[in-house]
Amino acid sequence: MKRLVLTASLLALAANARADTLVDNIKGETIAADGTLQTFSALLFDDTGIIKAVYGPRDRVPRQGRGGYQYHVDGKGRVLLPGMIDAHAHVMQTGFALLTLDLSDSVSLDDALDRIGKFARAHPDRPWILGSGWNQERWHMGRFPTAAELDRVVPDRPVWLERADFHAGWANSAALKAAGVTAATVSPEGGAIDRMPDHSPAGVLIDHAANLVARVVPVPQARDLDLALATAESDFAKRGITAVADMGTTVNDWIAFRRAGDVNHLYVRIMAYAMGTEAMAQIGGSGPTPWLYADKLRMGGLKLLLDGALGSRGAWLKAPYADQPGNSGTPLYSETQLGNLMSRAAMDNYQVAVHAIGDKANETLLTTIYDLTHTYKGDRRWRIEHAQVVDPKNWPLVGEIARAGGVVASMQPVHQTSDRLMAEARLGPDRLRGAYAWNSLKQQGAVLAFGSDTPVERPDPWIGIAVALTRQDETGVPAGGWQPQERVDRLTAFAGYTSAAAWAGFAEGKFGRIAPGLRADFILVDTDPMTATPEAIRKTRVFQTWVGGGKTYDAEPDAVVAKPKR
Repeated sequence: MKRLVLTASLLALAANARADTLVDNIKGETIAADGTLQTFSALLFDDTGIIKAVYGPRDRVPRQGRGGYQYHVDGKGRVLLPGMIDAHAHVMQTGFALLTLDLSDSVSLDDALDRIGKFARAHPDRPWILGSGWNQERWHMGRFPTAAELDRVVPDRPVWLERADFHAGWANSAALKAAGVTAATVSPEGGAIDRMPDHSPAGVLIDHAANLVARVVPVPQARDLDLALATAESDFAKRGITAVADMGTTVNDWIAFRRAGDVNHLYVRIMAYAMGTEAMAQIGGSGPTPWLYADKLRMGGLKLLLDGALGSRGAWLKAPYADQPGNSGTPLYSETQLGNLMSRAAMDNYQVAVHAIGDKANETLLTTIYDLTHTYKGDRRWRIEHAQVVDPKNWPLVGEIARAGGVVASMQPVHQTSDRLMAEARLGPDRLRGAYAWNSLKQQGAVLAFGSDTPVERPDPWIGIAVALTRQDETGVPAGGWQPQERVDRLTAFAGYTSAAAWAGFAEGKFGRIAPGLRADFILVDTDPMTATPEAIRKTRVFQTWVGGGKTYDAEPDAVVAKPKR
């Protein structure tokens, strides 16, 4: 067998064969390393997808051809930004939500039932009717829907529909029967079964009780997972999203991500947070995984759920719900259990991300983190997922943790507009000051990482930026913004979906900004988020999305990259 010897001349030839790409005729904006806004007019990246240089208007740009760049992309005068990062997403659930019955736009119970019936008739071969997105608050019912109501439209097979927040599920009688849920079934710890006056299950199961039905739902096969991933990736790309933090990665999810990476079909960067300590141990072993597939995949953290959601009254509150006296929500762990699980992860240098919505959940989490900072020192970047209701009395704890090991407030701006009326009813006026308190948490030292919680909300960073700036919905309500003191400035909003979101996942050395040495993840859009009105930002059009120097979305497929000169 002949041995291949790379001589100096061959090495030089290989070096000259590298194909650099120049992107110019742009209005470029990024967050600089010092947190300020940096503008530029061109960038150069190599054939491995690494940015080599960023040029200002007065900088000398290399020429095309030998010794310079080989490929050219004309930005057509558009705005070039770093790729958007969704700091709290559920990748597989997003894909499955797009592939199954979507009730997120249903406006009433009758509307939802009509959609369910039509979907079932259109898919007579499906053994279960599955879907998500329903929200009884939007239906103005004052109660949960029932199994009997589902039976009216699908009596012949099981139906299981997850609530918009994925903290409750709605089953018909066939699904309850398949799961063996009866009047004698005891609600599991950390969950609740909505019941009829005779104590029989009404049809909705909350938090851990939902597992009673979920465990008998047919398990998706590998091809189903692959399709869900590809569907989610396509949706992310058209919105300008180049990276996500996957909050709750299962072992099967991880295997699907690896399958896609192995055949070069991973088109979005995934910062994975394992769903529970068992998945953490199976995926990562004794510590976080390395970055894989040219920095497209890493499992670096643990995701825990401390409480439920406000909509299903599972969020853990210090005092009972204003609209349901006697109910203070559902803690899913005791303070001791939480501390033990977090300590187990921190011991092996995993980053810890904990879902906490109610003020009691957030107080418990903050106290636990503060205690752990005395043992686990250094740059930990403890993540609070949602942080929706934080008692102002506990805000100083955020500052203490920020100084000790760093703290991330991973928040979803659109939750504030979606939840506003419901939150007012659930919390009453006295607790609203601590609700969705983006600016106050930032002032205490928390790094704001913004996301959507997709598929709970649409993964649209542009709506998120507009809401972060205004605290108003698409109709401009309420006038002046809801709790307007919690609005953030444009730089904070922009960073929340780019550099800060990358920092929140220990990825700031890989992507999140436009700078030499980082991955060439960028988008071309028609709106400047630093100057456009919030209304215009909401309507931002994404023309192209690039991940690692490769185009993953093009709204104008006829526009081609110029061929290199010969």
